[in-house]
This record gives sequence, structure tokens and C-alpha cells, in this order.
Amino acid sequence: MVDWELMQRIIETPGVSGYEHLGIRDLVVDLLREVADEVKVDRLGNVIAHFKGSSPKVMVAAHMDKIGLMVNHIDKEGYLHVVPIGGVLPETLIAQRIRFFTDKGERYGVVGVLPPHLRRGQQDKGGKVDWDQIVVDVGASSKEEAEEMGFRIGTVGEFAPNFTRLSEHRFATPYLDDRICLYAMIEAARQLNEHEADIYIVASVQEEVGLRGARVASFAIDPEVGIAMDVTFAKQPHDKGKIVPELGKGPVMDVGPNINPKLRAFADEVAKKYNIPLQVEPSPRPTGTDANVMQINREGVATAVLSIPIRYMHSQVELADARDVDNTIKLAKALLEELRPMDFTP
Repeated sequence: MVDWELMQRIIETPGVSGYEHLGIRDLVVDLLREVADEVKVDRLGNVIAHFKGSSPKVMVAAHMDKIGLMVNHIDKEGYLHVVPIGGVLPETLIAQRIRFFTDKGERYGVVGVLPPHLRRGQQDKGGKVDWDQIVVDVGASSKEEAEEMGFRIGTVGEFAPNFTRLSEHRFATPYLDDRICLYAMIEAARQLNEHEADIYIVASVQEEVGLRGARVASFAIDPEVGIAMDVTFAKQPHDKGKIVPELGKGPVMDVGPNINPKLRAFADEVAKKYNIPLQVEPSPRPTGTDANVMQINREGVATAVLSIPIRYMHSQVELADARDVDNTIKLAKALLEELRPMDFTP
């Protein structure tokens, strides 16, 4: 069963790309130190937990960074102007709350919207929102007041916490990408029993700005097997029928050039053995996950991607099903316990 309290804590703890040290890194270290043989933090900030075994050497990675914002201008009225860290759509910020991390502690701001009363008689020009239209009101009346509150050029922020239970199984919140898989990876590691594999659990940094953490960690670990845990798209309104995975139907694993066929077939066998539902996703191109860089590390790595399907990715209302989370934990745990030395040559 999902630990709702821990899951929400992992999701809401601060950690924009490059700023994982603001909270999430230390939380991950504390959780993994309870169960791992060794936990360390590398120079880039990755958390690497070692569960000692013999063979094969496997690296499991879920990124702990979030997309976010950085202040690039404070105008004379005290409004903040911001630029994105990672893939933030400006239209998702309209009428939303932002949590900032200043040198005087956490502060909140809001991105306002012109009321309908003031739009009467104005022709709707339509079109996309651009970053010039995104202005954050932090309650200051001047640049000097905003600076006195702790805001500076370079101050970072993220979507404000807003964890919402929608039904018995489904919930919405910012940052399911990728904190929901980070939670699942940690839970699987904490529940590990006997295993032959030599296991490295990696909470990677800076995935949203170029898969940087996984590149460094995979070079250091030099695994034979690499499993990236990241979210993927679930069927949702207006997706034009192109999306295959569905909410509540279980975890997802890709097939395609980024995926080792023998490792993928092994995952199918394990899922059937433990009666875990497993969905398939076609990925004819690189998956856009940490598996991209793991696969081409050194002399090559047998890679796979284990995903939790979500709706409304990279917004403040990402939506998931707890049954998928629970089954992802079960499958990740089973894969690690069942892994044995084998020839992964395609």
C-alpha cells in the first residue's frame, strides 16, 4: 500500500534543477541510509546508495529535481520577472502561486490575471502566453521592498505545494514528474529482500536541464544494467488518441532502440510471475529519460525505462493513480530481487 504521508513529503520537498540541496537531497539520504550498505553524495549532488551483491551490477535512477523559475529582473514597482528552469510552459503559471527560496527563507508570490470586468470591449487576440507576460506579485510596492524581503536576481522558485486527493485512488499535485517515481524507487529499495544483483540506487540531479546527473553517476558506477524510473503520458483529454498507457492499468515499460530487448523480455517474465499488470509504450526515439545517457555509457549498458503514467505533465495539476504507484514499487522490487547474471547482448 502507498504511504500517502511519505509520498506527499517527497513530492513537496524543495529541489529545482541545480538546487536539489535546498531539501530533497538530504531527505533522500536520510531515507536510504536506514537500509543501504553505503550512501554517498557525489560532486554534482547525486545521491548514490549501494546495496551490495555480486552480479549483475545494476543502476536504478529516478531524478529528484523539479522544473522551476529563476528571477531575472525586479522592476521598480516590486514585481518579479522570471525565466524557466527546464520545461515550464508560461501559460501554466497564470493565476497560480509560486514558492520562492530567498536568503531570508521561503516566500510566496502569485502570477496575476486581468479580471474579466476589465476586459469588456477588448478583442481577444488569442495566441500563446509568452514569458514577457508573466509577472509575479510578491506583495511588494517597490524594488527596494522586494529586495528587503530577500528577493535577488537569481532567486529560484517552484510551483507552490497543492496536493489534492480526488478520489480513493487518484490524486493531483505539482511535481509527480519525477517525485512519484523517486518515491517508488525509494520504497522498493527500502523493501528489498535477498538479491544477487549488485544494486546502486541513484537519485539523480539536473535531469530536467539535460540528464546531467545520470551521465555522471553512470560513468562512476559503470553498470551492466540501467533502469530509469520516470513518469510517462497517460491517456487524457485532447490527446488525439496517440497515447497508449492508461491510468490505473499498471506501470509502463517502453520498447524501442533505447531499450535492451532481453532486459525488456525479462521484465515481462517477472511481471507475469508476480501477477503485476504491465503496460507497454512504443518509443521509436530516445526516451527523454536518464536511460538515454545510461545506455551509451562507456562500452554500453542494457537499459530499460519503468514508468508511472500521469496526466497533465509539467503543470500544477499532474494526476496519477495510487494503484499504479503501488504496482510500480512491487515490480521494481521484484526486478531487483530476480536479476541474475545473463548475456544482455541484443
